[in-house]
Amino acid sequence: MLEEETDQTYENVLAEIQSFELPIEATLRSVYDDQPNAHKKFMEKLDACIRNHDKEIEKMCNFHHQGFVDAITELLKVRTDAEKLKVQVTDTNRRFQDAGKEVIVHTEDIIRCRIQQRNITTVVEKLQLCLPVLEMYSKLKEQMSTKRYYSALKTMEQLENVYFPWVSQYRFCQLMIENLPKLREDIKEISMSDLKDFLESIRKHSDKIGETAMKQAQHQKTFSVFLQKQNKMKFGKNIYINHDRIPEERNETVLKHSLEEEDENEEEVLTVQDLVDFSPVYRCLHIYSVLGDEETFENYYRKQRKKQARLVLQPQSNMHETVDGYRRYFTQIVGFFVVEDHILHVTQGLVTRAYTDELWNMALSKIIAVLRAHSSYCTDPDLVLELKNLIVIFADTLQGYGFPVNRLFDLLFEVRDQYNETLLKKWAGVFRDIFEEDNYSPIPIVNEEEYKIVISKFPFQDPDLEKQSFPKKFPMSQSVPHIYIQVKEFIYASLKFSESLHRSSTEIDDMLRKSTNLLLTRTLSSCLLNLIRKPHIGLTELVQIIINTTHLEQACKYLEDFITNITNISQETVHTTRLYGLSTFKDARHAAEGEIYTKLNQKIDEFVQLADYDWTMSEPDGRASGYLMDLINFLRSIFQVFTHLPGKVAQTACMSACQHLSTSLMQMLLDSELKQISMGAVQQFNLDVIQCELFASSEPVPGFQGDTLQLAFIDLRQLLDLFMVWDWSTYLADYGQPASKYLRVNPNTALTLLEKMKDTSKKNNIFAQFRKNDRDKQKLIETVVKQLRSLVNGMSQHT
Repeated sequence: MLEEETDQTYENVLAEIQSFELPIEATLRSVYDDQPNAHKKFMEKLDACIRNHDKEIEKMCNFHHQGFVDAITELLKVRTDAEKLKVQVTDTNRRFQDAGKEVIVHTEDIIRCRIQQRNITTVVEKLQLCLPVLEMYSKLKEQMSTKRYYSALKTMEQLENVYFPWVSQYRFCQLMIENLPKLREDIKEISMSDLKDFLESIRKHSDKIGETAMKQAQHQKTFSVFLQKQNKMKFGKNIYINHDRIPEERNETVLKHSLEEEDENEEEVLTVQDLVDFSPVYRCLHIYSVLGDEETFENYYRKQRKKQARLVLQPQSNMHETVDGYRRYFTQIVGFFVVEDHILHVTQGLVTRAYTDELWNMALSKIIAVLRAHSSYCTDPDLVLELKNLIVIFADTLQGYGFPVNRLFDLLFEVRDQYNETLLKKWAGVFRDIFEEDNYSPIPIVNEEEYKIVISKFPFQDPDLEKQSFPKKFPMSQSVPHIYIQVKEFIYASLKFSESLHRSSTEIDDMLRKSTNLLLTRTLSSCLLNLIRKPHIGLTELVQIIINTTHLEQACKYLEDFITNITNISQETVHTTRLYGLSTFKDARHAAEGEIYTKLNQKIDEFVQLADYDWTMSEPDGRASGYLMDLINFLRSIFQVFTHLPGKVAQTACMSACQHLSTSLMQMLLDSELKQISMGAVQQFNLDVIQCELFASSEPVPGFQGDTLQLAFIDLRQLLDLFMVWDWSTYLADYGQPASKYLRVNPNTALTLLEKMKDTSKKNNIFAQFRKNDRDKQKLIETVVKQLRSLVNGMSQHT
């Protein structure tokens, strides 16, 4: 049983080996690993299997041998035919080869042509693919050459996004792709160069641009004023210009002519687009936008424009000398901001409102500082007025473009003060010239025509003068109507500055009155005071000046009416400023009166200095001194001139003259350099004092009550009476009593004069006869001197 299993196992192994499907190594290993002597048994089994196969092969060969023999025999028969066939085939092949050589040649030609045709087709296809790219690149080159850079950038975008992907494998495409960044940089540089040229161009054209814009603004303003005037005419309002009240129709005619002239020139007025080609900045902006570098362009543009703004805002050092300097300064600034406003409205983002506002605020601060500094150098009111008009047009122009200009109008108030100062200086010269040319005598008129001419210049009303027959005289001199006219001219000049300031009539009225007050209280008052104090102005001129100031003072109400007619603001308005002319002329009159008193006293001093007394004379001449009689005659003639003065002025002058004369005569007696006086000299001096008293009693100026004027010499009279009568006992007995006869005689004065006479007695022996006749009288003098000294000492101790 076991052997059968082993045999079966070997059979299986052999089957596996014959099948060649399983790995033989595992099969053989299973033979040797099963049991001892397995190899031997397996080999035996293998040999038996081989023998079986050999037997089968032999059987098969025997079975097929006859067929094999037959096949060989048949093959040998075919061999002969095969050789014949080979010869035939060889011959046929030879002939075929000979015949096919030409075909081969033609076939090769056909193949070559087909290859060329295919290559041509391929080339055509590739060229059709490349031609649009090349055409676009050629178009790009053409656009670059014709400076159509924005279109060139668009073409580049098309090339990169559409065309280059088709031909990216070709070398020429790579070259093009590499060249595009360089072209973009070239475009940026060229565009930036164009922008620089544009910036330089607008810098050069700023004057013309600003001038054009200001002309347009002025034309529009003139037209608006014309419409306002027409509206006022509907309500019957009049304005007053030049020297007379004239209706609005005249002003309307002037405005119409002005408008017609501007309409004729309107065609010549160019716009900013006509003066400047803005295409470079548009082109550059578009180019940088396409390149995605718009921010760089905006920053560069704004930086350069700020630099230009600083240059424009820097004035010339001599700008204040001429109005053209100011005009050039304003036109450049206006031109700059007109360009910025245009850029703001035609571009998006390049210039913003915030940027222009910041730039304008910076410029406005600089402009105000420049104008404030340069206007302070202006001394010509006409130049200041021209400057004001330029500032107004400048402000109106920029306001029309949306820029705030309130600070400029505030500046005009400072300029107005400067204008008023220059006007005051100019009118100070005018007043000085008027005073220099005046003859300080009443205005003579010989006929009605001359009378009307004076009345038309100055509002003088005097019924008594009107009734007088020709020839006659106005009480004032020529300077009065001239000054009145010049004050009105000053008001007109001041009014010119108030025009176009967008102020109400009340404010204009207030400005006019304040400036007129300055003219009266400062300029005219100063000129009058300087005139009054001039050395060559005599008493007659001073009297005429007082008369003139009186009439000018009366004319102040007409000046107030004049201002009211201009502004249509009633004087009864609560806030209306009053003119201070009354106080001005009163002060001038008081100064003239004081100068009269001073000059009159100086004249008296000049006469007194001519006194030539012989203080040692024994007997008087029997008549008054010549210098004193000349002085009295002079005073009489002067006081005749004073009849035109107000009563109190003439009386005060007369009293002052008499008091000064009395004081001068008293000082002459008590002069410390005068050491001795004789009784004859005292008597001669008494004669002069008597003449003074006679003059005072003759009432040289009417209006004095009783002997008021004579009291000016009361001190001299009592002193001279005391010495002439030699009434010392009465003087000493009544001294200090209110009812004393010699109440005005001071003990010190009496002592001084008595000692001068005492010294004369000792030296000239004048009192010798007294000593001989009456020695007691000499003792009386000694006693009087002692008593007077005692009184003087008592007064000193009391003091």
